[in-house]
Amino acid sequence: MTELKIYNARILTMDKNSTVTENGWVTVSEGKITETGTGSTDVSEGDINAGGRMLIPGFIDAHTHLGIVGNALGFEADDCNEETDPVTPHIMASDGINPFDYCFKEARENGITTVLSSPGSANAIGGIICALKTTGRRIENMIIRDAGIKFALGENPKTAYNDRDETPVTRMATAGLIREHLTKSAKYLDDIKAYENDSENNDMPEFDAKLDATLPLLRREQKAHFHCHRADDILTAVRISKKYGLDPVLVHATEGHLIADLLAEDGVCAVVGPVIGDRSKPELAGLDIKTAGVLHRNGVKVAVCTDHPVVPVQYLPLNAALAVKGGLDRSEALRAITANAAEIAGISDRVGSIEPGKDADLQLYSADPLDILSSPDLVMINGEIIKSDL
Repeated sequence: MTELKIYNARILTMDKNSTVTENGWVTVSEGKITETGTGSTDVSEGDINAGGRMLIPGFIDAHTHLGIVGNALGFEADDCNEETDPVTPHIMASDGINPFDYCFKEARENGITTVLSSPGSANAIGGIICALKTTGRRIENMIIRDAGIKFALGENPKTAYNDRDETPVTRMATAGLIREHLTKSAKYLDDIKAYENDSENNDMPEFDAKLDATLPLLRREQKAHFHCHRADDILTAVRISKKYGLDPVLVHATEGHLIADLLAEDGVCAVVGPVIGDRSKPELAGLDIKTAGVLHRNGVKVAVCTDHPVVPVQYLPLNAALAVKGGLDRSEALRAITANAAEIAGISDRVGSIEPGKDADLQLYSADPLDILSSPDLVMINGEIIKSDL
């Protein structure tokens, strides 16, 4: 991959200082950002004159089911929920994702360069979430890393198992199954540590795929993503996380605005959305576009998501724009689909900002990226130009 430079750009870096660089330039080599600067610079044939356009990082959707719920939306294309067992922490979204799903093309051509694709919320514990780029044909070449495990509280597990007369059919049972599994996992980890510290007097526990899959959460190497809408379910997610030392991500957090001060005290983060759509079930009664703004003003780190295919992934910027209409600061709305999303997803070492060493996931805009009429003039993923209307 050859080196190229994008110059004469207004750069919104989305770094910790939210730096805005006028007449800036970015050098890309071997799929990475290698240098950034401002002012005049040497250019070569093949370099890109941004013409004063806005250069920003690729967008990140921190909660989707992209590729695991296929574009056809039938049973044959839906691999999102393994509804034969309510506790499946060991199954991997990456094994169900179809890289050839047409919606990946719609995502990347609209500037969404990275997504978290997750198992669904039918199970109390649904499986391993995949952070991946939106371009590629082989899933292992698209994956950034496993991003955590999906948990679900509230009505979805109840609804999935009620018709089958199987556990869980109440919120109590859903939380109970989660606690049971985490308790077993903690004991499994203790036994491993005991063996590692003294192999002569302790045995290595027999391998258990479900318990083993949960160890990165207990070691706080990955995060626990809790599907939760109602305020009481949100606080149940926090309560369970505190008990077992998990690092929680509150996915949807529909009634988070009711308890924003409490969540700020707990130091948790939230992936809010989608906010486009009807209140299709009782726990969505509190759906409001103000939630992200209220959470942010109370000190909660916020990302915004589409929950694709609930809202098609290409409308991620529209979800962020609606959060602005609901009171979220505009610059924070951009962070909610770039830097904040990357930090919450645990992938900020790779994506989310324009800094040397990060992946060259970049896009150029002639107008406001959050305007419904805007689309990127150029999209680059891993230094490769995916789309160019320059």
